Amino acid sequence: MQNQHAILHNYPLTGHLRFLFEFIRPEIRQYFLESDNEEITFSRAQRALVYQRAKGDSDKRPFGTLTNMYQPNVEILLQKGSPTASPDLHSLRVTVGGSSCTQPYAISLFNISAMSFGSLSANAIMALNRGAQKGGFAHDTGEGSVSSYHRKYGGDLIWEIGSGYFGCRTQDGRFDPERFKTVALEPQVKMIEIKLSQGAKPGHGGVLPASKVTPEIAVTRGVPLGEDCVSPASHSAFKSPLELCSFIQELRTLSNGKPVGFKLCIGNIADWFAIVKAMLESKVYPDFIVVDGSEGGTGAAPVEFVDNIGMPMRDGLRLVHTSLVGVGLRDQIRIGVAGKIVSAFDMMRALVIGADWCNSARGFMFAIGCIQSRSCHTDHCPTGVATQDRLRQSALNPMDKSERVYRFHHETLLAFADMCAAAGIKSHQEIDEDLILRRNPQGKLQALVEQLIKIPPGALLGDEAKQILDEQMSGLGKQWQDANPNAW
Repeated sequence: MQNQHAILHNYPLTGHLRFLFEFIRPEIRQYFLESDNEEITFSRAQRALVYQRAKGDSDKRPFGTLTNMYQPNVEILLQKGSPTASPDLHSLRVTVGGSSCTQPYAISLFNISAMSFGSLSANAIMALNRGAQKGGFAHDTGEGSVSSYHRKYGGDLIWEIGSGYFGCRTQDGRFDPERFKTVALEPQVKMIEIKLSQGAKPGHGGVLPASKVTPEIAVTRGVPLGEDCVSPASHSAFKSPLELCSFIQELRTLSNGKPVGFKLCIGNIADWFAIVKAMLESKVYPDFIVVDGSEGGTGAAPVEFVDNIGMPMRDGLRLVHTSLVGVGLRDQIRIGVAGKIVSAFDMMRALVIGADWCNSARGFMFAIGCIQSRSCHTDHCPTGVATQDRLRQSALNPMDKSERVYRFHHETLLAFADMCAAAGIKSHQEIDEDLILRRNPQGKLQALVEQLIKIPPGALLGDEAKQILDEQMSGLGKQWQDANPNAW
């Protein structure tokens, strides 16, 4: 009958074993366990940190670092000899909205990444949105549209429009401007995000099986009840980069000037360059771009897509950032980023590489009770996070878990502010590219960004663009030459 522990609600007898094992060996001690699987060790460490901050427990640790500081790829933040006062948490925001935007939005540096109602339960959506409302940060709807559970507590929303146009589609699955306008004009919707691709399964699309399409999901998405809910691999509203730019302008007009952008996982670099050229040719610029790394998670996807397709976050982020610098558009377009961002250092690293703000999915899932049972696609989630089973999801108390969402966000931003102070930074806007060192495979420390590409300001606007790109990466100049704004 209790509503504090989802595991004990759904497993009132055997669930006690989990807490017994935690008592004998707390999850934070998983840091000390050696494993041949770095992914497992990393996930344990992530969960331990999130659980501590979400529950309000101390995140302090004795005995110093557990990392071998002489291994390749170790990263270090350079602190100053004279630390400053920590930035005020309310100042940790960035304004999104270019010259064509009449309703700019001041977004937090740390927000909830895209997760749809349908993939997540109603109770999970309510917990996330109530936490976002209390903490004053944004909640990305995912491509499942805006549900009544997103609306209940009034937290700021980023409405993601996927290839299925859920919530703004015609009966045959095409984009419906009037339905879009109805939702986009809601005050709670602060930004519009066109999903080109998802980090965990770029170029694949998705299916919500008919068995999981409840009456509520059918109404929310505008799809028939009792049929598979399909997200095509590509959009029907546009077929080229120039048409994408036109679509961005259409959505901006329909939403009365709210910020409009797109999310993608970088794949074929020529495709990205084609979008850059389309922006230059059309002079239509997105207000923001969200770079989704291939290391991002999902409820279910083919193994090959999860493991081997798409560009990792830091490489994709750096390419997008430095390309925009190279064509003189970086000041007009904000960049968000997602891909295993959980800690304050993850945020700091992303901002050093070129991001303006960060999104996190797994961090906030951990905060509401996810234990990574990896049963999202079975509808048997043991903690009520990723299931439409009414009994299972009733174990997740939105009021209790929303407090954990709020605390996780607050404590992570607090840690970020403390890191800024240690580095002598009074504002996140002072973060520069030399702030983080990384040990290269030869064992030498060098600035992290020196191991990534760097295009000088305006360098792609001249005749020497190909040569400059080839100096950064072999064949990159040809990708620029081959990029066609009229086709992908």
